[in-house]
Amino acid sequence: MTWYATVLPLGGVVLGSAGTLFGQYLTTRVDARRERRAQVTAERAERKEAILGFLSAAQSVELFLDRRDTAGPQEDDGEAGDRLHALWLAKKTCELVCSDGAAQAAHDYTLVLHDLVRARPEGPASKRELRHAFMEEARNELGIDGRPLRRELPPPM
Repeated sequence: MTWYATVLPLGGVVLGSAGTLFGQYLTTRVDARRERRAQVTAERAERKEAILGFLSAAQSVELFLDRRDTAGPQEDDGEAGDRLHALWLAKKTCELVCSDGAAQAAHDYTLVLHDLVRARPEGPASKRELRHAFMEEARNELGIDGRPLRRELPPPM
């Protein structure tokens, strides 16, 4: 038997094993990237759901305030309490899944709405300013790039 009769099959085994290991390495890398992308997408969807839930609760409180301003104060403590409870719960959801900036903006906005429902005067920041601050933080949270939105009417032309 000659040396190449032993070495060539051994070389083929080594080359095949190396190819298999390299292929598995590449597959593992692709799977890890795919899994990370799916995780990022799921986290974004969770943040979006929390933001929309908070906005829904805040809108409900604002509608309550508008109705109360239009119709005058009424015996609506139960409804006010329910709406505030939903708002505080939605705010806590934002705190759990959103960044600290969005969570703080939600907290500030919630405090002002709570004070308005409980007939306390607004602090130095109005609910409108705090709503806009939250919206900008929410846009950043969801990865929306660009300039801040204009919140007032455009100047006349």
